[in-house]
Amino acid sequence: MKLRQFLLFVMIILLIPFSVYAETQTPLEKLDDISDEALQMVKFHRYEDAKKLLEYFSDQFQIFTGSTQPLSVDEVRIIHTSHDEAMEAAVSPNMKHEERIQKLTKFRLVMDAIATSHQPLWTEMENQIMTTFHQAKQAARNGDSSHFHSKFNQFLSLYNIIYPSMKIDVPVENIQRLDARIKFIDEYRSEVLNNLDGQQELDKLDSDLKNLFANIEDDEADPSLWWVIISTGSIIIMTLSYVGWRKYQGEKELRKDRSREHKD
Repeated sequence: MKLRQFLLFVMIILLIPFSVYAETQTPLEKLDDISDEALQMVKFHRYEDAKKLLEYFSDQFQIFTGSTQPLSVDEVRIIHTSHDEAMEAAVSPNMKHEERIQKLTKFRLVMDAIATSHQPLWTEMENQIMTTFHQAKQAARNGDSSHFHSKFNQFLSLYNIIYPSMKIDVPVENIQRLDARIKFIDEYRSEVLNNLDGQQELDKLDSDLKNLFANIEDDEADPSLWWVIISTGSIIIMTLSYVGWRKYQGEKELRKDRSREHKD
């Protein structure tokens, strides 16, 4: 009976870290949720609801930053800029639906990058960005001017969506190197199409983009998640050790009983 009670106690303890981890939400995570809700409203063409959520975000963000300075000046500026673009998308009478989604997505990715310290959402656009860039690169190799311009413009549009989030997570020197390469290719497209040296810039940009996403993916996991894993593992080890000890004690007592029976 005591063993069953102990195991029940351990099972309850095992559940506590996960429930605490799930229920604990920081002010930044709440702001992140608001940005996500605003994006969902725009996806469903509920622009007025998105506007109200963005206004609510502004009020909550002011409260969040009013008493303390939890964010850097650059982070606050990036949030304000992306929020203004999101609000413009929500209230504009003429903006196309896809452009609205892009602006709200940009804002959503910024808040996620601010709120999380591992695997930001903007990295999930890696496949879409790299595929589009490789299509532009192949078109340049083939001398297909029309296809190259179309795909490179599409790449620039996608890159623009993740750009503010990148500035939060990526060292400034890496951003500057990417900016310089992209600007060169954009301004000298004819040379990229007609000159082998110009096309080498595409190879260099390809390498820089791969390094960009690889370096983010190599970041360590969230420390709070590691705490849950370690604490849970420790409890499991303790439980197994206790069960093993109880088994050993039981076998020891059984041997003693058998020894007494033989003596008798």
